[in-house]
Amino acid sequence: MAERGQQPPAKRLCCRPGYSATCRQGQRAAWATCGGSAAAQGESSKTQSPESLLDIAARKVAEKWPFQRVEERFERIPEPVQRRIVYWSFPRSEREICMYSSFNTSGEETGSSGESGDDTRLPFRRGIVLLESGCVDNVLQVGFHLSGTVREPATSTEPEQVCNVSVSFDRCKITAVTCSCGNKDIFYCSHVVALSLYRVRKPEQVKLRLPISETLFQMNRDQLQKFVQYLITVHHTEVLPTAQKLADEILSQNSEINQVHGAPDPTAGASVDDDNCWHLDEEQVQEQVKLFLSQGGYHGSGKQLNLLFSKVREMLKMRDSNGARMLTLITEQFMGDPRLVLWRQQGTTMTDKYRQLWDELGTLWMCIVLNPHCKPEQKGFWLRQLRRWNSVDVCPLEDGNHGSELTNLTNVLPQGPPGHLDPLTRPHRTVFTRAIEACDLHWQDPHLQHIITEDHYANYCYHDNLDSSLFDARGWPLWHEHVPTACARVDALRSHGYPKEALRLAITIVNTLRRQQQKQLEFFRTHKKELLHKGITSVTNLEGWVGHPLDPIGTLFSTLMETGHGREDGASVLLDFSGSPSPGRTTELPVFLAHCFLEEGESFVSLAVETALIGLGQQRVMPDGLYAQEKVCRNEEQLLAKLQEVDLDDSLVKVFQKQAVFLLEAGPYSGLGELLYRESVPMHTFAKYLFTSLLPHDAELAYKIALRAMRLPVLESTASSGDLSRPHHIVSVVPNRYPRWFTLSHIETQQCELASTMLTAAKGDARKLQTVLESIQKNIHSSSHIFKLAQDAFKIATLMDSLPDITLLKVSLELGLQVMRMTLSTLNWRRREMVRWLVTCATEVGVFALDSIMQSWFTLFTPTEATSVVASTVMSNSTIVRLHLDCHQQEKLANSARTLALQCAMKDPQNCALSALTLCEKDHIAFETAYQIVLDAAATGMNYTQLFTIARYMEHRGYPMRAYKLATLAMTHLNLSYNQDTHPAINDVLWACALSHSLGKNELAAVIPLVVKSVKCATVLSDILRRCTLTTPGLVALHSRRNSGKLMSLDKAPLRQLLDATIGAYINTTHSRLTHISPRHYSEFIEFLGKARETFLMAQDGHIQFTQFIDNLKQIYKGKKKLMMLVRERFG
Repeated sequence: MAERGQQPPAKRLCCRPGYSATCRQGQRAAWATCGGSAAAQGESSKTQSPESLLDIAARKVAEKWPFQRVEERFERIPEPVQRRIVYWSFPRSEREICMYSSFNTSGEETGSSGESGDDTRLPFRRGIVLLESGCVDNVLQVGFHLSGTVREPATSTEPEQVCNVSVSFDRCKITAVTCSCGNKDIFYCSHVVALSLYRVRKPEQVKLRLPISETLFQMNRDQLQKFVQYLITVHHTEVLPTAQKLADEILSQNSEINQVHGAPDPTAGASVDDDNCWHLDEEQVQEQVKLFLSQGGYHGSGKQLNLLFSKVREMLKMRDSNGARMLTLITEQFMGDPRLVLWRQQGTTMTDKYRQLWDELGTLWMCIVLNPHCKPEQKGFWLRQLRRWNSVDVCPLEDGNHGSELTNLTNVLPQGPPGHLDPLTRPHRTVFTRAIEACDLHWQDPHLQHIITEDHYANYCYHDNLDSSLFDARGWPLWHEHVPTACARVDALRSHGYPKEALRLAITIVNTLRRQQQKQLEFFRTHKKELLHKGITSVTNLEGWVGHPLDPIGTLFSTLMETGHGREDGASVLLDFSGSPSPGRTTELPVFLAHCFLEEGESFVSLAVETALIGLGQQRVMPDGLYAQEKVCRNEEQLLAKLQEVDLDDSLVKVFQKQAVFLLEAGPYSGLGELLYRESVPMHTFAKYLFTSLLPHDAELAYKIALRAMRLPVLESTASSGDLSRPHHIVSVVPNRYPRWFTLSHIETQQCELASTMLTAAKGDARKLQTVLESIQKNIHSSSHIFKLAQDAFKIATLMDSLPDITLLKVSLELGLQVMRMTLSTLNWRRREMVRWLVTCATEVGVFALDSIMQSWFTLFTPTEATSVVASTVMSNSTIVRLHLDCHQQEKLANSARTLALQCAMKDPQNCALSALTLCEKDHIAFETAYQIVLDAAATGMNYTQLFTIARYMEHRGYPMRAYKLATLAMTHLNLSYNQDTHPAINDVLWACALSHSLGKNELAAVIPLVVKSVKCATVLSDILRRCTLTTPGLVALHSRRNSGKLMSLDKAPLRQLLDATIGAYINTTHSRLTHISPRHYSEFIEFLGKARETFLMAQDGHIQFTQFIDNLKQIYKGKKKLMMLVRERFG
């Protein structure tokens, strides 16, 4: 709590003109303690004496009447009566004190300052410790004001501190608190708690005085003067200036203070006009919320804001008016969040957690305006407030992105027609829209009043069987209202502390839903053939219940489960719709008889479970917008998580079976029915839960549910038709609409998990496995998810603790083959992994599977994949060992691999020729065939890199002449310009020349013209030239007879041609480099000329040629003086 260091101003003025000196003399002294009549109050457990009439009356007056009204009503109030009223005016319950000093009454949550993990640090817990440690002292109650000191014991880091605490109260509520500790927080500090609990627990030890104005009336003039002077003397440093100022004003005839009758008394209690509510520091609430919002979800701020919302619900449940007041303060800060404007300007969406806080804000306002005891003026005030917020431009929209197509649905009955509005005129529904619409709702409907207030409200003579009937055939009451709105009523009743009334309405709503479900089933059975033939349906649900902003199914489920587990309080406030609200009147109800509207053997838990199944199985259109779609998924997962906490007994299994049959047969009303909208929310997650729950009890029904739920029509290009034994009718609500499903990836993952769950369960059952396989192939359209299923099936089939399940392995292989076909012509970064895995899977299945994929390779693999991965793996030793193949089987498999390799080489020689040659090495005919394919493709289909690679392979395998032939073919495709002296093909050119040189003069003579034609780089040519002059051609050849034994002459062909080409290349390169040379490259250029001179000098007249070349350079480039000076210094 933000405790201020000074008393709040007095609320009213007090005077006693009717009192005289004689009446003062008859009054009792003011030093008696308030415990003097404890026995008469009936509070002593020893005597058990009945309460006196005075105490009974005083307690009732203290609870209801402001003290000013008591004074105005009676001219003179006897002092004993005043004392008892003052005594009973202090709160007697610790529950409210706890609520205002911790985030929840159980003390399990963290404090607003983020403290957690240690309950003793919470203000309420800490206050109890201080009280029980005897740290509270000097407690004095003067009228409606309590004061005292609380000693904070010393710690290792802090010295002992004594805090001065004061508390004002009125009508059993603390209305103001002050503490000198200076702590800033939303809730009361531990010192205020300690003092308040001292008064609650030890009232007999508290000195009680009447209001100070009463005491002053008992004094004569001398006593008053002495009183004032002593007061000033004791506190002269603090009050002397104020005292002098007041004295001056009183002595002034025309001062404002003399115009007012009486004087303020801070201890005299509340005036008639004061609101009777617990003290709530509005400034601190605003500051804390602003701080949490500024942290942007970090440092646990989102959790803190959720705790504040929980505190609002706690206040509402105790019918504390501060609940609405606190929510108003929170909402104002939310609306003032600067990020709203920033996000609107940038066109970005708010974070998901922040968006959920706004949803809770809207839900809480819905609860507040639906308060059954809300006064019209209160509701009018809230409506104006909500409309003001709603009109703000940056107010968040309900669906998180843009306006919904739905009109006002709060008051629409389920039978109402759907609204189709033009997108341009579509209303913008904000988070406050539903609360604004709920302001039009009331609780005066007689049928509703009977439902809520009566346990045995039934009409067994009622035979009206219309959809809008007030009772069903059993005479049980029904409540026809827009389901989310009806459930919002339940939430409001629970929130405002009427759990039993909420339960009665919840049971009626669920019975109405079950009756509606039965009627829908009967209607579909009657018109099934017609509907299936036409393939036409209408939207039966304007809004989905799961993912709805008001969470109707979650509300019903929680209400029923809390009652089923006995979590609600035993006492309930009786609702009185005929008169004014009576929040203080609590009555212990007899045994609650709502069971009379449960079916035989049914419990609140089973009813809650059935409600959740009905809601989750509802066919509903996927909403627009990312946030709304994510909310559908999140809400579904939350409901399923709650269901998974329930232990299934026999009665619940029957509920599951009953609802499963309903969902399968309910046609367009069920997400698992035969007629499915293209844009319907998929049932994969729900069906997975149903499947695992039903599998041990009713396997056939479990598989029917799961297989039906595998559908994902939004990915289908057209609606299927025909075979009615496997219903797959897909109906597009808006045929030309292509919905944008932001959560499609998550939905496909859930579909995949459902399929994987079925595969796991079907292990060992060939028929079921085949059915599941067909469903996967038909309904799953993502290659990555099918691949995952294939991997899952493979893992399940090859578990270490059992023999491989060959049927499941074949399913895995079949799925893998489908993945190969799907990804053959599309880019997929996992494609190589998929190919390797498929070969592994086929190996596990057996040799026939490997032979099959090789026979049909062109439908599954690219030529490169087929040769480099498939055929290579098949022919590896590890595969042969794994399959335990004999020689005949090995040869047959190898022949298939070689045939595949040759086919791939024919189709894609550039990438497959080398692999084909490698795979065909052990078969001469196949190897020759592969070599011929390479030669045929060399002229057109292959580049020099591929040909050089194959040529090197041929040399390595001992075919130098074939390598030479391929190298010459590669040279015809090569072209190296003058400046490509680091080209990767240079090594291949040097290798080709070395190979030709080793084979003999003729081969070298044949390759040099190709080199001269293809290579224009001077340094490369000079390197080749030097290598050719170092050794005799054919010296290292295999056929030594071709060696002439003499070095080749540079003056004769073919080296003369190479020498001339090299010199020409140096000349051309020199001119090219000089065109754009910069000074920093001068030294490099001089070195280049040095290498050029070495090549020039290899010719007989090379010296003369080089001299002429240099002179020519000096003449042409004489403008480059510095460079030419360097040339002269080096070359003359």
